[in-house]
Amino acid sequence: MKKILVTGANGQLGSELKELSSHYSQFEWVFADRSLLDLSVIGSIANVLDGLQPQIIINCAAYTAVDKAESETELAYILNHQAVAILAQWTKANDCQFLHISTDYVFDGNSNIALTETAPTGPINVYGQTKLAGEQACLRENPNAIIIRTSWVYSSFGANFVKTMRKLMQERESLNVVNDQIGSPTYAADLAEAILKIITHSHWQAGIYHFSNEGEISWYEFALAIQEIGGFDCQIIGIPSADYPTPARRPKYSLLDKSKIATTFGVVVPGYRESLKTCMNA
Repeated sequence: MKKILVTGANGQLGSELKELSSHYSQFEWVFADRSLLDLSVIGSIANVLDGLQPQIIINCAAYTAVDKAESETELAYILNHQAVAILAQWTKANDCQFLHISTDYVFDGNSNIALTETAPTGPINVYGQTKLAGEQACLRENPNAIIIRTSWVYSSFGANFVKTMRKLMQERESLNVVNDQIGSPTYAADLAEAILKIITHSHWQAGIYHFSNEGEISWYEFALAIQEIGGFDCQIIGIPSADYPTPARRPKYSLLDKSKIATTFGVVVPGYRESLKTCMNA
């Protein structure tokens, strides 16, 4: 029986994988939070892995506080780059399959067409820079790894845009939401399904893949969909990014092209509205 280690077990994606794991009893599952595997303590990672001896590692752990990363640069680099390098080294040395999660923030946002896996990268904030460094280290240390870039992740677990909007729409009469950043949201449960599709596929095909839900929208349009599905009567006002300054710059356009993951592994990519409805009804 293959043992799967999931890092970042208490995050959105880790929690969704935990929900699905009972349907995949052909695997032995180990869900590691910081108490079992603290990726910020670089020197301890290999020892913990030596003790666990997994055959597959799914790395959902990351430093994801985009704005805080501008000031906590060192910690972001440790978690998103150095820890990934060590995981990749260990998996290569121990013949362990490695699947690592990355982000649309590795792009500069200057595209106007959906981004393929070979599109040039050029992160415009520290978070994106650390995640790109992690990708490069991952493939350098273990060329047989799979990397999945995703975007705008939300779930019924953890803190995210959907939960924040629901709360605010019930508390306020109006909300300002940025209308000039374009991409597509990702329901973490759909991403978890895609990961399991890859892991149970007959052929492990290393490389970078993109996954988000289908649709091309702004955060403003995403908020409107949340409002409509939730039946909230709060007024949603679209504003430019310039009117909502944040410590970290965001890519203006980061829509991901999902055709590679669909053709390689037969992954079905649901539309963003149906997945949003599923999550909000849950």
